Amino acid sequence: MKFGHFDDQTREYVIETPKTPYPWINYLGSEAFFGLISNTAGGYCFYKDARLRRITRYRYNNVPIDMGGRYFYINDNGTVWNPGWSPVKTELDAYECRHGMGYTIITGKKNDLKAQVTFFVPNGYDGEVQQVVLTNEGSSEKTFKLFSFAEWCLWDAQDDCTNFQRNFSTGRVEVDGSVIYHKTEYRDRRNHYAFYSVNDAIDGYDTDRDSFIGLYNGFNNPEAVLAGKATDSFADGWSPIASHYKEITLKAGESKTLIFVLGYVEMPVDQKFEADGKTINKVKAKAMIEKFDTPEKVAAGLADLKASWDKLLGILNVTTPDDKVDRMVNIWNQYQCMVTFNLSRSASYFESGIGRGMGFRDSNQDILGFVHQIPDRAKERIIDIASTQFPDGGCYHQYQPLTKKGNADIGGDFSDDPLWLILSVSAYIKETGDWSILDEMVPYDNDMSVAQTMLEHLKVSFYHIVNNLGPHGLPLAMRADWNDCINLSCYSDTPGESFQTYTNPKFKAEGGYSKVAESVMVATLFTYTGPNYVAILKHLGKDDEAAAAQAEIDKMKKNIMESAWDGDWFLRAYDANGEKMGSKECEEGKIF
Repeated sequence: MKFGHFDDQTREYVIETPKTPYPWINYLGSEAFFGLISNTAGGYCFYKDARLRRITRYRYNNVPIDMGGRYFYINDNGTVWNPGWSPVKTELDAYECRHGMGYTIITGKKNDLKAQVTFFVPNGYDGEVQQVVLTNEGSSEKTFKLFSFAEWCLWDAQDDCTNFQRNFSTGRVEVDGSVIYHKTEYRDRRNHYAFYSVNDAIDGYDTDRDSFIGLYNGFNNPEAVLAGKATDSFADGWSPIASHYKEITLKAGESKTLIFVLGYVEMPVDQKFEADGKTINKVKAKAMIEKFDTPEKVAAGLADLKASWDKLLGILNVTTPDDKVDRMVNIWNQYQCMVTFNLSRSASYFESGIGRGMGFRDSNQDILGFVHQIPDRAKERIIDIASTQFPDGGCYHQYQPLTKKGNADIGGDFSDDPLWLILSVSAYIKETGDWSILDEMVPYDNDMSVAQTMLEHLKVSFYHIVNNLGPHGLPLAMRADWNDCINLSCYSDTPGESFQTYTNPKFKAEGGYSKVAESVMVATLFTYTGPNYVAILKHLGKDDEAAAAQAEIDKMKKNIMESAWDGDWFLRAYDANGEKMGSKECEEGKIF
């Protein structure tokens, strides 16, 4: 079955049915505010950090799949439907989803009423703009009801989905005209809030989920929508939402445009409230709403977003005999690399955004794919990554994008991690010719009192391998070596223990991991990465240091050939007992 097609002229993928094999998603945002959106408008949004600043709720692994998102419900004389088909799943007369560069357009049609919704995060904007264009394509006047819907997350996504005894008491909202504010914990200990607005007068609203949906109903049949009228509920605890209700009448051929903004605001602590000391300061929110309160302003914002992608994708272009190769290299691979730069592996439909942040290894690797597009931001990212390194060259395996501090819950001592910093820095220099990055003062573990130059960070990265070799002169595997599932040292027989932070009692005296288990993968990565470090030293006139580093590389090559060559292929590793892995002598796993 054909589910869609590429539109190369518009740089969009066009999905022609809502019933895809799995939700097909796009990513909105490129700086601080991000959203995940499926072809049926499922997903969620967050500010910088999908765990610590989650703005809307999403339920992973749900039944049915992809429940929760930014929904618009239409009640047309008793027929209830969504422009994106889900969650009501009324069969539509027409459906189309266009996933573009940082925007998504979903169009649905039912009984001569067409609804087109454009979702995007404008450049430099901490919010998601949702433009709804409703058109009566029939021959007679039509009156119908429109309901918006977003469910607030209480900021920390992990706490939000576990700490119910507390969270059922903390949710707070405020309704001011056509704007619904999410101000949970704002009075007490937060200086940020979110809002959901529409640029027109409304006929009602709901802010309490159970009042809108009904205790025994679901997203597919919310009570308020079925009744054709909002309840004007006001959430005090429980599960706060934001839903606007509007009754609309359109003449034959007439269209109406409504602009919704789902935004995030941070205020200086001394400016949190208005003069009365009680009312939240809405000056920033009002400015954000005004910035996109007309179709003309929305069109300009979307055009600006598209122009920025034209610029990014115009830096590198190839022409080959195969138009499919051209399409992937010139458009979609580069787009994917930018999305990966923005979020690393922190948030997707398979990574909840709760259990991890930005990976040290991953983010360094990602730089190789986008440094030609945004070198300034690549430099900033490299410095952020290096700032989570330790003085001995080791590093946190991940860090939280909001705080930019290493995540101790995930741990460190992944043996390959430090080497990727050498690769990303050298790639940046090769692309830009900017050698000044080596002079940047970069902290260890985000402590500027022990900061050193980036060059010193590369040095400790290189010698972290040299100083941690096993019996065969190969790098110790430590907790993991790129294949995070090969737990050569940190295996546990206790359910629920994480290998990433688990200290095996057998190796406790050795620092938590075996001083016997060795990684051939890291050895080869060292010989691949090392010459970049040597070239940097030579360019700087540090010939003695370059010679010393080259000697270590040569030693490693010798050790690989003597202890890792199995006769027909290279071993994968030596385990904690000194036994070969990935050898022709093995009964299983002869080749990795």
